[in-house]
Amino acid sequence: MKLRITHRTAYSYSEPASLSQNEIFLHPRQTATQQVAESRLTIRPEPQYLRRRTDYFGNIVHVFMVQQPHTELTVTAESRVATSPPAVPPPAATLAWEEVVRRLALHATPPELEACRFLFASPMARPSSAARDYGRASFPPGMPVLSGAIDLMRRIHAEFAYDKSATTVDTPVDQFLSKRRGVCQDFAHLGVSCLRAVGLAARYVSGYLKTSPPPNAPALIGADASHAWISLFVPDAGWVDLDPTNNLIPSDAHITLAWGRDYGDVTPAKGVVMGGGTHTLSVAVEVAESPD
Repeated sequence: MKLRITHRTAYSYSEPASLSQNEIFLHPRQTATQQVAESRLTIRPEPQYLRRRTDYFGNIVHVFMVQQPHTELTVTAESRVATSPPAVPPPAATLAWEEVVRRLALHATPPELEACRFLFASPMARPSSAARDYGRASFPPGMPVLSGAIDLMRRIHAEFAYDKSATTVDTPVDQFLSKRRGVCQDFAHLGVSCLRAVGLAARYVSGYLKTSPPPNAPALIGADASHAWISLFVPDAGWVDLDPTNNLIPSDAHITLAWGRDYGDVTPAKGVVMGGGTHTLSVAVEVAESPD
């Protein structure tokens, strides 16, 4: 599938801001199932400093500073990507989850050693006792690891409601577990926390969903905005993505921007501003099929 993504972030200030410094993760990743044909960034007013770098997890990051008085700031990222469905192993044929935990502890192979970076607690995805108890229900003795993760995804989708007003970017996982309401970021943080709590390697993935569904198909939650899901390490198969917000295994309609331990590692746009008074923020995302 060939897709075109436009992500526009706009800030409006009540008073002139003298300086704005920002870090953005808006360049799609190049993967085995995603080829990036083009990615273009437009910033207004034009920044006096703009640098591109690759972070610890291999994500492309842009850092910029606007060092002149301004009452508006717009960041527009336009990309074209070609996606293909991933090869997903039969869930029941994957290793028992206890064996995966054992192999990760030994980290005898380079992929298992790399995956160990995603075993531990992170600031926004802590494997608490509550997350462990919730996750263990999907992993009885001998459960194939991918079957258990799919069951966990199904339970989160069924037992938690999507509600944009229920949480903020700083809501802890245990609070989301209690309220049972939140957004895709919360669904992903819970999934990651539960998997890590039972000893499995899981990472947080940020990206997009294709905006327009096929004819007669319902729109997926998370379209027209940044989206988030999780990825589980499965020995001998690699990383398998799971979208608990929509209860599905992502295919070619999901576009990957970045991955890390949690939202804090891959926040699409964050920064500081000097002056500016009060401000308003608007974000618009469009993902559509591309003719070329």
